[in-house]
Amino acid sequence: MENFCVRDIVNATGGRLLCGDENTKIDNFATNSGKSEQGLMFAPIVGERVDGHKYIRSAFECGASAALTQKEEAVRELIDGWQAAGEQAKPVVLVEDSVRAMQLVAREYESRLNLKKVGVTGSVGKTTTKEMIACALSGGLKVFKTAGNANSQIGVPVTLMNIAPDDEAAVIEMGMSEEGEMQRLATLLSLNAAVMTNIGVSHIEQLGSQENILREKWHITDALADGGHIFLNGDDALLRERAKLCRDDYQAVFGADDKRGLQIVTFGHASDCDYRAEKVCADADGVDFDMVHADTRIHVRLNVLGSHNVNNALVALAVAEYFGVDLKAAAAALEGYTGVAMRQQITKKDGVTYIDDSYNASPDSMKAGLGVLCQMPAYYRIAVLADMLELGENTKEYHRQVGVYAGQSKVDELLLYGELAKYIGYGAEQYVKNIRHFDTLDDIKEYLKNTLKPDTAVLFKGSRGMKLNEVVDGLIK
Repeated sequence: MENFCVRDIVNATGGRLLCGDENTKIDNFATNSGKSEQGLMFAPIVGERVDGHKYIRSAFECGASAALTQKEEAVRELIDGWQAAGEQAKPVVLVEDSVRAMQLVAREYESRLNLKKVGVTGSVGKTTTKEMIACALSGGLKVFKTAGNANSQIGVPVTLMNIAPDDEAAVIEMGMSEEGEMQRLATLLSLNAAVMTNIGVSHIEQLGSQENILREKWHITDALADGGHIFLNGDDALLRERAKLCRDDYQAVFGADDKRGLQIVTFGHASDCDYRAEKVCADADGVDFDMVHADTRIHVRLNVLGSHNVNNALVALAVAEYFGVDLKAAAAALEGYTGVAMRQQITKKDGVTYIDDSYNASPDSMKAGLGVLCQMPAYYRIAVLADMLELGENTKEYHRQVGVYAGQSKVDELLLYGELAKYIGYGAEQYVKNIRHFDTLDDIKEYLKNTLKPDTAVLFKGSRGMKLNEVVDGLIK
């Protein structure tokens, strides 16, 4: 944040300054006391296991310029100590809820900015799509983007407060896992465009059905300003149906009183998509295709693998054109995209190709990862697959379906980790001869160290909590 001080935070949150100078400059918030530094305001988060209020003193010792508190008694001893020692008190602001206070401050700061903003959501591929949109936009604009996958109720406010006044476009990743979360995020900002990558089964355990997931994610459109554009994946059945409904009966979707005039734009491989891919051709290092929009056709080269990245590139180009970036310049910028850590990161060592896709997993992303593995020009292909978490009551069937998919592809060997991953094996057993289940990550690592040979490609894919990245690191680092 620029030109923001404690007084602005008090006004935005309706809080009360307990002590300190209201003119103290604040750049952003910190929720980790150990990472607090000059210019940051420590926000103590009250969690199920840890209450951040116990770290307020530590945050100041690390250099924090100010702090929030939900509990006046939690800072009373600290304030009294400053007074007794005759020291200048640091600013402490009493608020009802630290997370909500951060959101209110972010909303106030965002309202002062003048730039184009696109929000990105979906069940799979949010971070990769965000990165590719930012890359395409960089062909003509100074672009800000969400760092990593900071897309939560805390991550989005911190993201917004990092935008600089001279940024010309911002790409904001927006995630949700429970009902009401997207609706709250949508109140924090005004978007010119919203992107929905797909509707899968991630978080179906909490939301119950794909229809409910769509209903919740659709609240991203609440943030759209007049004339805003909604970019929908035309290859996704639910989003394709929603696009048609929006065009056929706008008021049925947005309400009789909605006068924003929102526009639907579709992207995908289908012939009726507004931005579509033709002449798709993959090789060992990437993908070539033609992007077709109305009377425009341009060639696009991606130096990353995976057919799913074609759709990511399509929407990146569509958003870039909507934001006024020349399509050829956007396509040239996309050629420099090299991927995201632990998301299909490819490393070659001693003749073995390692595909680290261990950041997270769902049925769709598992299949996409297997697709990349099968594109590898290798003699032997191994898939190391671990549990997919938070998939609800049908989780065993989802794992079995992934097993069938793996078995019907070119996978030569399956290495499985986790109780649910056993069902991947059940789905694949009639197709794959070599299937092994492991009890520990060290066992997987040792097995691969002893068996990997040149001209082998190996994929690592599982939910983040399964920590397959530790196996990758042990093998290549």
